[in-house]
Amino acid sequence: MMRLSLTALGIATTLSACSFGPDGTPPMLPPVPHYGVTAPPLRTVAAEGVSQTFDANAKPVPDWWKLYKSDALNALVDEGLRNSPSLAAADKSLVAAREQLRAQVGSSMLPSIDVGGQANRERAVGVPNFGPPTVLYNLFVGQIRAQYTFDLFGAARLADRALAAQVDSQTWQFDAARRALAANIVTGAISAAALRAQIDTTERLVVLADEDARDTQRRYELGSASRSDALNAQSGAASLAASLPGLRAQWLSTRHALAVLLGRTPDQAPSDLDLTALTVPPNVPVVVPSDLLASRPDIQAADALLKAAAAQVGVATAQMYPSLSLSAQMGKAGFSWPTALSGAGAIWGIGASLSQPLFHGGALLAQKRAAQASYEAAVSQYKQTVLTAFRNVADSLAALEQDNQALNFADTASRTSMSVFTDSAARARLGAIPPSSVRASERQYRNARLDAIRYESARLTDTALLFQAMGSPNGSVASVAAADAAR
Repeated sequence: MMRLSLTALGIATTLSACSFGPDGTPPMLPPVPHYGVTAPPLRTVAAEGVSQTFDANAKPVPDWWKLYKSDALNALVDEGLRNSPSLAAADKSLVAAREQLRAQVGSSMLPSIDVGGQANRERAVGVPNFGPPTVLYNLFVGQIRAQYTFDLFGAARLADRALAAQVDSQTWQFDAARRALAANIVTGAISAAALRAQIDTTERLVVLADEDARDTQRRYELGSASRSDALNAQSGAASLAASLPGLRAQWLSTRHALAVLLGRTPDQAPSDLDLTALTVPPNVPVVVPSDLLASRPDIQAADALLKAAAAQVGVATAQMYPSLSLSAQMGKAGFSWPTALSGAGAIWGIGASLSQPLFHGGALLAQKRAAQASYEAAVSQYKQTVLTAFRNVADSLAALEQDNQALNFADTASRTSMSVFTDSAARARLGAIPPSSVRASERQYRNARLDAIRYESARLTDTALLFQAMGSPNGSVASVAAADAAR
């Protein structure tokens, strides 16, 4: 047995430099000069007096929502991060995963020691012609057992490394969920505020349409307008009023969703923010593509899963090699307590076992091929995650650039139509034009204001999404201490 053990140790030493699987290094991707089809401008056009600057090579901002300079918005995000049940569940699942890793590392890398005791009274059949037909006796045993399996070829170590990488992936996923929750709260609050502003403006448009319909009806009754004119005015007012229920339903649904994100019941939805009180962040960081790999938690999670899959290939390979275990036990035993506790009752044992898989119906080879295929799938998934992240940033940059352009035109139209409305109201007070002309100019202004509200909300929302797309500023969010311990 000792010779077999020395032989196994010699084989393990010979193969220690051999790799049982890939090292889990993520694949190299071609250099990316910029995210989208074209490089984004350094600065957007000015809209509502604000021009946003894309800070190239800047670091991501940790609490980026504070750049909106709204205490109410900050309070909502803090409440959501503190009270969200889904985030709390993910946190507890992560704690459980870390404890499972500690349990596996302790059971696989350290010897197991157990204490056992036994007390029996038994009746056994006697041997004919050698004593009574039955034998009654007591048996008392107390012993300590120890067992240790040598990790000759790294199967246990690689299994621990795989589980540690999975825990790291789960940690990065938790960070991604936390950041996504903050982004959803910000965009939800902005959407609710914008919908409330759209409802207020649309309600005013409905009032103007009703006044026009009544005015046209009176003119029809006096013979100065046709019946078609009166019916068209009534139809327009009704169609405009029909758009309000949908807006209100969308507004209420957004508020309900925001309440749930905060950990509240829908009936406790927070009050709407003032859209005009939100400050547009003038500077938005744009991480270079090579640094995005380290700042995005979803890419880091895919990287950790890649390392876990690589370790599993090593596990499947190592299971095809010998396994050596040592066991020892010592204690006391006897047919009575005095005998068991005396020197005559001492018992002990020591042993070693060496096993080498010979034939398992092809299962071990199939498991190795399956692990290799899973690793190749993890490589492809990593590439896809990186490509999706690049597209996410490219779309956010393009959307934000177009939002500023659209808002610039919408704001110009809104301010121009506001001037027309103000002039018309002044002329109507002097009796130079009829009230219907004032309503027409106000209607034009309100419609232009609706467009401005939509594009203003889009710019605020897409700014938040770009901050979110940049990832986390510190690349040490995931706990790699567990992985180091497993190594």
